[in-house]
Amino acid sequence: MKKTLSIVLALILTVGILAGCGGGSTTSSAPAEPAAATDAGSEGEGAGDALSSIKVGFITLHDENSTYDLNFINSAKEACAQLGIPEENYLIRTNIPEGQECYDAAADLVDAGCSIIFADSFGHEDFMIQAAKEFPEVQFCHSTGTKAHTEGLSNYHNAFASIYEGRYLAGVAAGMKLNEMIEAGEFKEDEAKIGYVGAFTYAEVISGYTSFFLGARSVCPSATMEVTFTGSWYDETAEKEGATKLINDGCKLISQHADSMGAPTACENAGVPDVSYNGSTVSACPNTYIVSSRIDWTPYYVYAITAAANGEAIDTDWTGTISTGSVVLTEVNEQAAAKGTVEKIEEVKAGLESGEIHVFDTSAFQVDGKTLDSYMADVDTDPAYEADTEVISDGYFHESEYRSAPYFDLKIDGIELLDTAM
Repeated sequence: MKKTLSIVLALILTVGILAGCGGGSTTSSAPAEPAAATDAGSEGEGAGDALSSIKVGFITLHDENSTYDLNFINSAKEACAQLGIPEENYLIRTNIPEGQECYDAAADLVDAGCSIIFADSFGHEDFMIQAAKEFPEVQFCHSTGTKAHTEGLSNYHNAFASIYEGRYLAGVAAGMKLNEMIEAGEFKEDEAKIGYVGAFTYAEVISGYTSFFLGARSVCPSATMEVTFTGSWYDETAEKEGATKLINDGCKLISQHADSMGAPTACENAGVPDVSYNGSTVSACPNTYIVSSRIDWTPYYVYAITAAANGEAIDTDWTGTISTGSVVLTEVNEQAAAKGTVEKIEEVKAGLESGEIHVFDTSAFQVDGKTLDSYMADVDTDPAYEADTEVISDGYFHESEYRSAPYFDLKIDGIELLDTAM
């Protein structure tokens, strides 16, 4: 039934939706500007009607209990509200595993009349591609994926953001806190060790903890870091155990790339400062929570839904930035943060936006005691394409420019990996 429906719709809509939405495969190394809600109807009544009648589907790995997925769910609701899409016209499917269940959820959303469908987890990608091939009249957008620019499908798209800049800013807050603790005599300068709870040893996680560390070290040069991995995006017990292990190993501050309250809770219980991810944990951890960075997916959702409604092409690979409102920090918890943190973050943020500061400035880190002037990164996951691309030029590693998803996968000096089998 689903396949038959897709064929019929494809024949009917070839000249209209398929031609409009599939007009070329656009790779965006600079992000497209997100469309504002008011812009959607600026081309006349037809555009507004298209938005009010469009149906949109969202697929998330977990539900609201995961900070990562809650971030997407909130952005989905906010984007639809901005665009005037009524609640009955957007459908959110939660707790969809990274397996065939994702394809099934996408197919069900197609049957429900959705013209554009989003998924939020890395492992959803192959199943979103399967659905895109099966239903060419529907647009499929996948966050954190890597294959859109090599698949060559006009209705399949990847999106990410320069979250490494947000993590760098959060790292600056962490470094400020370390300095304050050193000055207060809580530990010596050479004991400024950070702990980091990571999910997997993917480039996304490596890029995240490295940018966080570089931010911390930019203000606390003696900082080092230990990283442990849980092998799961969401495992509250493992994340709490990981944070506890790091605290017991002498880490003075903890951060994470994991989605539960496990690590923040361990920090609050131990009285150890914490920098979270994907949202504030201040209500549960008022004494230790400092700040959190996150991607705000609202600008991308507004942009992609508006394009689909208007029959316009959607970028194959879209990268949001601080300037597009896609990379944000929560409010700093001044009860736990060092004095002057807010001002310092604003100073560094201005430097990032102006291009004066680059997160992966090669003069700021070494690999095996050497400063890099060249690195051939694997930005094409399809073996039919050339795998290696030079990503260092002008003195810095150009992250998320050759594709939206991170590809920084270097182990830099000063970071110790406690387990890498995940």
